Amino acid sequence: MATNRRTFFGSAAAGMAAAAWSGTPANAAFGPTVETPASTAAATKRYQNGRSPWPLALNSSTIRPVAVKDKVRVAAETGWDAIELWIDDLERFEAEGGNLKELAKEIRDRGLFVPNIIGLWNSMPEGREAFEASLKATRERMRRSADVGSRCVAAIPMPDRANFDLGWAAECYGRLLQIGRDDYGIIVAIEFVGFLKGVHRLGQAVAIALDADDPDACLIADTFHLYRGGSGFNGLKQIQGGLIADFHWNDVPGNIARDQLGDEHRLDPGDGILPLGQVLRDLKAIGYSRCLSLELFKRSQWEQAKREATAVAAEGRRKMLACLAAAGV
Repeated sequence: MATNRRTFFGSAAAGMAAAAWSGTPANAAFGPTVETPASTAAATKRYQNGRSPWPLALNSSTIRPVAVKDKVRVAAETGWDAIELWIDDLERFEAEGGNLKELAKEIRDRGLFVPNIIGLWNSMPEGREAFEASLKATRERMRRSADVGSRCVAAIPMPDRANFDLGWAAECYGRLLQIGRDDYGIIVAIEFVGFLKGVHRLGQAVAIALDADDPDACLIADTFHLYRGGSGFNGLKQIQGGLIADFHWNDVPGNIARDQLGDEHRLDPGDGILPLGQVLRDLKAIGYSRCLSLELFKRSQWEQAKREATAVAAEGRRKMLACLAAAGV
């Protein structure tokens, strides 16, 4: 892969995604939910012909070797609501002469939307001078994310370091939020990564989001990272759904020690040991209304995707829908 974490929304779909975003303000992290027409509509909206309370996104990592335009086509042809892309998808597309705004139109025309781009690598270095120097690359990534029509872009707290100062992370994140919103019309979400030495837990990401003191502060959650980083899943019940911008969905095997798990060990939902049914019921209870994004890094699926990406994407959607049905949501 050119980029990896170890080294570093037709119009109907867009309308549904906008409703989902307006339903619960991103700063409503704690306290009672205020019922508004938009929040009620978002809470009762159904997707996938009524089979899901949330739009389902195909994360492009699941079929990583496929060209980005083919990823978009495959997601549409196999019935996904959205496609979540990676910044290297966009960088490679532009380098090959592609126009991201034209790609955004194609995504809309195919009935998809883009909930998030992964991501803003190395956007939180240590020290003010290093942070200012990092903004040139960060701004280009924000520009590409906005051009392709994404609502959000994920900021991963990197470069990684064991002594990551959460106060400094909140200051950096607040600045990134302001730049993304004011200059590019995009929301920056904080993403914690379970195998990093620094920001690897839900509580750390929540602290960064809250201490940024910004009404649009939000985070990306991931079942793998919740488990791998040791947060577990009960903490989700203590926040409101509007704090979560996007939720990456997958399972893990039971025969590998938690602290030895890597991205390559992620499984399709329902094929592992995670309490996904309870997590889905908890997400519904806290008013989460945005995407569930199937994010896998299975090397066998990557090899299969080179020949039959449609089969990989269709099977992933089938597993997602089966997980939802089993949870009774």
